[in-house]
Amino acid sequence: MYKWLDERLDLQGLYKKVFRKAFPVHHSFFLGEITLFAFLVLILTGIFLTLNYEPSIREVKLPDGRTVPAAYGSILYIDSLPFGAIIRSLHHWSAHVMIAAAFLHMLRILLSGAYKKPRELNYLVGLGLLGLSVVTAFTGYALPYDNYAVTATRIGYGIANSIPWVGNALAQIFFGGEFPGSERSIPRLYSLHVLWLPLTLLALIGLHLVIMLKQKHTQPRYAQKVAPGKILGVPMYPQQTVMMGILFALYVGVMSFIAGAFLAHPVEAFGPPTPNTPAVKPDWYFLWIYGILQIIPSSWEFRLFGATIGPEFIGGVIVPGILGLIGLLLPFLDARKDKMRYMELPSEHPVRTSLILALLVFFLMASLAGYKIDFQQQGSLLGNNAVLWTLVLGGPLLTYLLSYTLLRVFYGKRAEA
Repeated sequence: MYKWLDERLDLQGLYKKVFRKAFPVHHSFFLGEITLFAFLVLILTGIFLTLNYEPSIREVKLPDGRTVPAAYGSILYIDSLPFGAIIRSLHHWSAHVMIAAAFLHMLRILLSGAYKKPRELNYLVGLGLLGLSVVTAFTGYALPYDNYAVTATRIGYGIANSIPWVGNALAQIFFGGEFPGSERSIPRLYSLHVLWLPLTLLALIGLHLVIMLKQKHTQPRYAQKVAPGKILGVPMYPQQTVMMGILFALYVGVMSFIAGAFLAHPVEAFGPPTPNTPAVKPDWYFLWIYGILQIIPSSWEFRLFGATIGPEFIGGVIVPGILGLIGLLLPFLDARKDKMRYMELPSEHPVRTSLILALLVFFLMASLAGYKIDFQQQGSLLGNNAVLWTLVLGGPLLTYLLSYTLLRVFYGKRAEA
């Protein structure tokens, strides 16, 4: 049977081309694999959730006599199933891990200069994967259709609707009508969350892996001394496959424990949608945008060619858009070719490293601004807009200056030695 298949599919050629590919042994390279493992767990748990979820806001009657939207009632039903709440929690936390691992993976790419020629295309695919993962997570926000989900999703609807000239049309297409209120919103977001966006993610992941196989990994710096000019690592089969299997089993075990110990999003605590707006905040990957929206004054509004440019558009579209555009242009702005395929040391590039550290501080300070109302209720100085603006703008600037100075001193001493 093997000989018959080999004659037709060239299994030996596939084995030599793919399964003998050398994988560098470096801890930071597992971040991409953790992202993939989280995606696989999301698919598997999502299948279970899909089989028991009703994407509708029609009124249904619960056994206790309450009348609630069907989407909300189906979440209560899932939680009542054996291990249902744990599987839903595992789905929730795996989404967090996927975004966090993808972000850290991208951070490694930036710090090591692995986005340079000839890897620009795969860097852009990876950037698209990170952005699409966040969008996919957002489309899942509304599906429980409790008071928290509706409030959080309404913020996203407001941002989409604030885009000049085309915002209303985009919001209608993405949300299926006004949110909340339209009967098409939940089915539309559901189809995006469980079908179109996962299929797009799957296609991009496949493209990302194919390009990586073609171009090979970047090499850890120690490979330059051990085997200069060669690809150093362990073959995909069996060594790398065994390590990946162990890591996947470890991931499932740890995440299952977390899912059981910290049940995610208790819908009963928030209840079905009501006219009252609960004091909720988005998850950490959206918190920095929420923080910017909190500190932008409502007076920042003007008219341009018949359209209104307001705080929601500035904080929710322009600021993330500028950061995204810089990310897209980076490999073309820093176009020096990576000839040796070795990871660059952060200390060798003080400007780039300092800018990345400043960006991280910007995210942290903007996330801190998301707690502005809490600080005001506590009477804290951090509830003051001027203080938060100082932290959001001054923190990254100070970080850049300090890190650049220290790296210049550090690398200068290394060069002299």
